[in-house]
Amino acid sequence: MELKRKNRVNAEFSMASMTDIIFLLLIFFMITSSAISQSSIEVKLPTADTLNPSVQDPAVVTIKEDGKYFVNDKQIAKEELEQYLVTTLKGEEKPSFTIRADENTKHKDVVYVMAIAETHKFNLAIATTQEK
Repeated sequence: MELKRKNRVNAEFSMASMTDIIFLLLIFFMITSSAISQSSIEVKLPTADTLNPSVQDPAVVTIKEDGKYFVNDKQIAKEELEQYLVTTLKGEEKPSFTIRADENTKHKDVVYVMAIAETHKFNLAIATTQEK
């Protein structure tokens, strides 16, 4: 006597739930990628071999090759830079900023900004690009 099962397992897979998940992930990454602030000032950053990106600081000091200073994409004269940074970072729990210097920027321009950070005990990060 041959026994047959009344309930057969359906081997088909529904892709509807998979596409819902893909669309939700796509929307999530589109929204979060637009939250990352990108500077509009074009500088060629030096390279480094680090794998973990730094945390976004409230202020970014950009130094162009010709020695012009920008804080959060706003051009600041060298003489006004220190006071502008102090007022910008006032009230921060751990005041910090990032230096984005062109790879051909003069060393003295970067050291000038680093001296400001040292004088006022600001934390400092230097932006680089990853080696390829």
